[in-house]
Parts: sequence; C-alpha cells; structure tokens
Amino acid sequence: MTLHELLEDAARKHSGRVALRFKTGAVWQTRTYADLLARTRRVSGALAQLGLQRGERVALLLPNCPEWPEIYFGIVGLGLIAVPLDAKLRAQEVEYILRDSGARILFCTEAAAGMASELRPRLPDLAELVVLETTAPAAFGLAYAAFLDSAAGTVAPGTGPQPGDLASLIYTSGTTGLPKGTMLTHENFTSNVSALVRKIDIFPSDNFLLVLPLHHAFAFTANLLVPVACGAAISFVESVKSFGDDLRATHPTALIGVPLLFEKMYRRVQENLQANPLGRWLIRLGLVGLLKHRICAGFGGKLRIMITGGAPCDADLLRAFSRLGLPMLEGYGLTETAPVLTLNPEHAPKPGTVGTVLPGVELRIFDANTEGIGEIAARGPNVMRGYFHQPEATAAVFRDGWFLTGDLGRVDAEGYVTITGRKKSLIVNREGKNINPEEVEAQVLKSPLIKEALALGYREPSERVGEHVGLIVVPSKEALAAPDAEHRIRTDLKRVLHAIADYKHPRRIVIRREEFEKTSTAKIKRFLYTMTE
Repeated sequence: MTLHELLEDAARKHSGRVALRFKTGAVWQTRTYADLLARTRRVSGALAQLGLQRGERVALLLPNCPEWPEIYFGIVGLGLIAVPLDAKLRAQEVEYILRDSGARILFCTEAAAGMASELRPRLPDLAELVVLETTAPAAFGLAYAAFLDSAAGTVAPGTGPQPGDLASLIYTSGTTGLPKGTMLTHENFTSNVSALVRKIDIFPSDNFLLVLPLHHAFAFTANLLVPVACGAAISFVESVKSFGDDLRATHPTALIGVPLLFEKMYRRVQENLQANPLGRWLIRLGLVGLLKHRICAGFGGKLRIMITGGAPCDADLLRAFSRLGLPMLEGYGLTETAPVLTLNPEHAPKPGTVGTVLPGVELRIFDANTEGIGEIAARGPNVMRGYFHQPEATAAVFRDGWFLTGDLGRVDAEGYVTITGRKKSLIVNREGKNINPEEVEAQVLKSPLIKEALALGYREPSERVGEHVGLIVVPSKEALAAPDAEHRIRTDLKRVLHAIADYKHPRRIVIRREEFEKTSTAKIKRFLYTMTE
C-alpha cells in the first residue's frame, strides 16, 4: 500500500468521521476524512499544473497546521517526494537542505517567506514558493489559496506512486554534524504503521493529540499515519504554551511525546499536589493513586494511552504514571527505520526497557560483549533505502543486509530490549575501558541542582592516546542563585557520582549557565560542544 492509498482507504471507510481538529482564533474546527481527501486531491492537481515530474522533490517548511497533512499527502499522491523541514531551522540550515535535496517547490508560512525569497537566487532548482496565510502573494510567491484554485481536477488514475517509490527525504536532526537525507519509501512507512497497529489497540473512536512536529519521523508515523490508518481523529495543539488548555479542551485518548513533555506533565501534577494539604499527605503516604481520577480529569479525562520515544525515559516516570492509571509505553526507533523498531507491549510493559521488537522487524546484537551488550542492528521492510546522494555513508551503516543503528543495547530472555548508549559517543580511557556518556549523564541528573548534563571525552594537550571523562552541566536557576552556588553544585555532583565506578567519574567539570542547543526533539547537539567550554 502507498501512503495515498492509506488515506483513500480511511476516507472510504470513515468518510464522515473527524480526521483533523484544530483551532482558528478562539474556535475549534474539524475536517472529516472526506474533506481531507478532497483537499489532498486539489493539492495533487495543483502540483500537476506546475508541471512537476515523478520523483521530483517538494519541501515543506511549515509548523504543525491543518494544511500540513493535505500538502504532504498531495505531494506523495502524485509520485513526488516530500522533504519535510523543521520550521525552526535557520536560513543556513534551510539553504543546505533545499540545495542538497534539489527541491523544486517550497511550501512555507508568510513568516518564513522572506527568508526563503532571499535564498532563491542561490537555489537554482527551486522554481516556486507557495505561501500559506499570505496577504501579499506577489511579494514572495504563489498564495496557497490561489495555488489550490489552480487545480484542474483530480489526478488521473494510474499516475500515482508504487509502494517501493520514495515518499520522503527526512533530514537527520544533526546531533553529530551536517544532516543527511534519509530516503524512505511508501512501503517503509506503511509497513511500520501496519506493525504498530498490530502491536497496540487503536480504534476509530480514538483522538490523538498532536504536540510533536510532523517533520519528525516519530510524530509523522505515530501521530499522523497511525490514526489515519485506523480512522481516528488528530487534534492539533494551538501552541506549546497552550498545551494544558488544549489537553482539557480536546479530551484526547492518546498522546505521543518525548520524555521532556511527560516530565513537565508529571511535575505539574506534583506541584498541584504539593499545593494541597491532602495532596501532601497522600504523597508522604505513597497513596497518590487515590486521586488518579481527579488527576486524569486535568488531562482531559479520557486519556488511555501515552507513548514516549525520541530519547531515553526515566523508568520511575513510567511507573509513576502507571500508578495514576495512565499507562505510558516507551518505544525505540530511528529516522532510518521509519521510525519504530520496538515498543513495550500494552498489557505487559517493562519499565527501563524499550519493549519488544515490532511484528515483521528483526533485531540483532552485533559484536556483543560478555554482558550481551553490542550494537543494535535491524532488518525489515521499514528500513530506509539509504542516504540521498551519499553512497559511502549508506554503505557505512549496513552490514550483510543489516542496518547498524549506532546504538548499544542488549536483549533479555523475554525479548525486551534495553538501550545502554551510543557507539559513536563512547569514551575509551587509557586502560581501554568503554564508558557510556549517557550513563554518566543519567547519574548526574539525579542531582536536584542539575537541569542538563553532557559527558564528553577529551585529552590533555600532552596526551596522544586514551580519553578522560569531561562533564558540562547546566544547573537550575535556583541552584545558580544560591549563596556559594559553585561549591554546592560540585559537592552534590560528587555525591551522586559516588554511585558509579571511579573510572567513569569526570576529571574536569564545566558549569554552564545557558541551556544546550538542541534538535527539534530535545536532543542535545553533541557535536557543538567540547571541554574547552
């Protein structure tokens, strides 16, 4: 099945059901699956009028909005390749991706149109800008409303893509350098969707709250394609700031997020409980579960499942939500695998692991040590074709037909996968011991004074082999404001680090006041930082 066929199937089975729910001004509006398909066909028709040929690239530089799905499905339904970009990228980053992908058309907001217009002279492949919400279309490009009006009708049958054709070029988030265009086919995505709906129970009555950006593979597959495949609704948050209000207004049954989102949700629960004498008493007695109905009401009252991914999640947080009657399932995947590889079973989760492998996907541990820890490799219909225009980089991540994830992990006797670190970020000391920076960071973050931490390997100028562990920390504002702040911070770091082996302790610690620069999924861009901070 292709992605457009996925939508057509949903519209045939659930034509009158709500597909999208979004806020315009102060009013919540809806579009049915029939509406979404009709608008998607207009996008395809308008693109056809621009003379684009199969396989050409069309970019989306858009925040989450109701137009995003119709534009994406319209692009891929014509046999074109979509290039979703992070709407928060700077001009230099946008220019690199548009040039590397050879994008012919760019859909963007009016806010981004000025930047895109300035880039056009340096992008010979870019033929047209299509601008949403524009009041002066002639200034930058074609207004979206006029673009839709240009559609001469639906695209003729038989002109669409095949399952093996490319659907997306998703550029990696760039935690370790320049992003690479991940080539993902229709089958990569639809096979992953099929595996997910076999793994967890999703119903047409479900309502997914969309918080994460759709340009990211996790949100795209889990928060757009999965609900579409099941005829469920997708509710767009108005903004990150309005998340709590939107949660209560839309009454979602499913929430997909990164750990940071759920940490903030639980912190809010804790703050509300601490502000109430009864809540403080129940916390001391460990009986917070008695208030679970009231707490759940604050999340809209209908939330039945939460899925976290994109970064490691604290097992204690997973257990805490479970005690409130809100099961949260942790999964694991990469952009290159469209993206989900594993997910905790809905009825048998194991906190601290990323669950078991999805149906139809194979997982293998390469070069395992005596503890069973080695590089995680994957094989299946969801694995990418490769990196766009980068055959050497593609060859480097495949071994005997297996995709090498670069992540280190182990699989227990029951098939649950535990991630232990990143192969490329390993710190190897002079004694040849391997140190996972993620382990050091997780231990450091147990200090209530530390907000963010980054462990790095470094050498002294006189050394030629081996590395020491270095640590950069961002303390909380409260910690920095306290008298003798640096002494208190360093003392508490010594306390929490006592729990791990001496050879893992940082030799040098840098205290940083500004937060680290991150990707759109809240991962620290490691390559930007060294111990010369």
